[in-house]
Amino acid sequence: MPPAAYDPTNVFARILRGELPAERVFEDADTLAFMDIMPRCDGHTLVIPKTPARNILDASPAQLAACLRTAQLIARAQLKAFGAQGITMTQFSESAGGQVVFHLHYHVMPRHDGIALRPSGAPMAKTEVLAAHAARIREALKEG
Repeated sequence: MPPAAYDPTNVFARILRGELPAERVFEDADTLAFMDIMPRCDGHTLVIPKTPARNILDASPAQLAACLRTAQLIARAQLKAFGAQGITMTQFSESAGGQVVFHLHYHVMPRHDGIALRPSGAPMAKTEVLAAHAARIREALKEG
C-alpha cells in the first residue's frame, strides 16, 4: 500500500507558516525546534524539517540529517539548561507507530535519573511555563 500524501494543513505546517503560535527555541535554514505544548517532561522540545515530509518513511536523507543535527544541538542545550543526566529522543511514523501529527518530528526530552516521563497526551502546559523553558534552552544554546 503506498504511503498517504503529505497534508499541508497539518498543525506543524501551520506553525511553520506562522498561522499557529509556537514557543520557538531554535531555527536554521532547514529546521525548526519548538516546545511541545503537552510536554512529557520539562524542556520537551520538537524538531521538524521546514520542508514537507510526512514521516521518516518518506523523508529525504537531507531532511533526516538536518533534523538530527538540530536534535543533537537541542539535546546538548537541554542537558545544560535543565541539569539533566540524559536524553530520550523518539520519532513515530504512521498511526500504527504512534504518529499523531503527520509532519516528520522528533521529540527531544531531557531526563533525570529516577524521574519518569509524564503520560503521553499530558495536559497542555501554561504558555508562561513553555516560554520559561524555551528561554533556558535558548540561553544554553548561546553559551554553547
